[in-house]
Amino acid sequence: MYLEHYGLKEPPFSITPDPRFVYLSERHRDALAHLLFGIGQGGGGGFVQLTGEVGTGKTTLSRLLLEQISQLETSVPTRVALVLNPRLSPVELLETICEELHLPIEGRRGSVKALTDGLNAYLLDAYAKGLRVVLIVDEAQNLSIEALEQVRLLTNLETDTQKLLQIILLGQPELREMLARPELRQLAQRITARYHLTPLDANETATYLRHRYRVAGGLHLPFDAAAIKRIHAHSGGVPRLINVIAERALLGGYAHDDTRLDARMVDRAARETLAPRKSGFAGRRWLLPAGVGAAALLLIAGVYAWRASETAGKPLPEAAAATASAVPAIAKAKANKPTIESLDADALAARIGNAAPASPLAWKQLLELWKLPSDDLSIGIAASCPFAVSAEAYCLRTRGSLDRLVTQDRPVLLHLRNAARDAWAVLLGADARRARIMLDGRTLDIDRIALSRYWNGEYAALWRGPSNLALPVTDSNPSLPWIRDHLATRYLPVDAVATLDADMQSAVRRFQDDHGLASDGVIGAETLMALASGDNDGPRLLGSLE
Repeated sequence: MYLEHYGLKEPPFSITPDPRFVYLSERHRDALAHLLFGIGQGGGGGFVQLTGEVGTGKTTLSRLLLEQISQLETSVPTRVALVLNPRLSPVELLETICEELHLPIEGRRGSVKALTDGLNAYLLDAYAKGLRVVLIVDEAQNLSIEALEQVRLLTNLETDTQKLLQIILLGQPELREMLARPELRQLAQRITARYHLTPLDANETATYLRHRYRVAGGLHLPFDAAAIKRIHAHSGGVPRLINVIAERALLGGYAHDDTRLDARMVDRAARETLAPRKSGFAGRRWLLPAGVGAAALLLIAGVYAWRASETAGKPLPEAAAATASAVPAIAKAKANKPTIESLDADALAARIGNAAPASPLAWKQLLELWKLPSDDLSIGIAASCPFAVSAEAYCLRTRGSLDRLVTQDRPVLLHLRNAARDAWAVLLGADARRARIMLDGRTLDIDRIALSRYWNGEYAALWRGPSNLALPVTDSNPSLPWIRDHLATRYLPVDAVATLDADMQSAVRRFQDDHGLASDGVIGAETLMALASGDNDGPRLLGSLE
């Protein structure tokens, strides 16, 4: 019901897993890399252990891991046994593993020896065929001591040179405590890689919110900087709790007909959704149903008010036409369905090595996306990246993260390096797992982790602005009215004076903080480009790579 209120296509903070909404923080990528490395070791490793608090993304990582394993099969085919319910006896665990690997177990049920013999025969046959076999146990903290010991015994299945089964244990922090017990020391000694997944930090929480909101079709995140900080404080950076609080706050804003959500709205949402603290809970149990009832009344009132104003709020035909004309160039290009190749890290390295060493083609493609002149002279000027490329086009060459580029939502040129060779590629889009680039005229999909091996953060960007932009920005700078207009309503009063005073510097700092920039109040090229990114004209990144 609230989707039209915020200009969304679907709920951005649903707790139902959806691969399109997955956000991988640096620690999530590190954890996934650890898991992939453990599997990549094949029979050379023992156990791989990943732990994390409830809601930090372990199950999400396990799903991504299965997808990544399927991509690894181009080099080493892999068979996976996934145990989701480990509350099993040792013999039931063996039966489940055999069933996951599609082994016939009739006549073997109930016998640890018969099941182990059958599994050993399967693993030896897989080894002879060049197959890798991986066992993943989710919620491993629920394994009994006896079942854990049975899992350890499976690592005894080996040839003279390597183990036949790679085992990955995913669990809550209690798993670490279990494995520290003296009776499990033999298992603990076989763990070759450990990773503990921690919650998101404050900056990652902000990026997480923006990412999900953008995937859902939103343009401007409705939470102000203080609200984002309160979401992080209430959730502790746990993604599942972030979703719960943010979703409830959006409903509250809808019920109150607000499109800008502040810290008070977030605090109210947290009170209504998070479990009360244990202290004094018994005396305040009435608060929870009362809060739910009040929320329902507010929502009903908001629906009534919204419906009453629905007709009045419909856009005029002229506005609809203007919106239609602002369809991003990249989105239009999507209809052409170009041939898209999916590459792994090695294939990308080879493409970089074979790419043309000069960058004119990449700059030509970027200029064309911006509908700017792309003749040889224009390409040469753009490639030198002066601040002003033309009367109303500007250039910036700097460093940043892929997450920041996704937030800016504009195509840029990525400087890729492979040993002594380098190349420039156009970033066309990105989701939580992949990036889409154009390299040497070919459209390629590459895993974000693989891309990071050949991209150190250096990029070049074009953007549009008024013809009077100049650096440095001072009190006499003619671009101040444009800067004020782009800060107005959200960071400055509409009637604010276009002066570089304390109020504007404070507004700039808040804007920078919201957009992942250095919050210093200095209006530099990056801040100007971020301000311009809110304009409707110009190309946008693809948010979905399906």
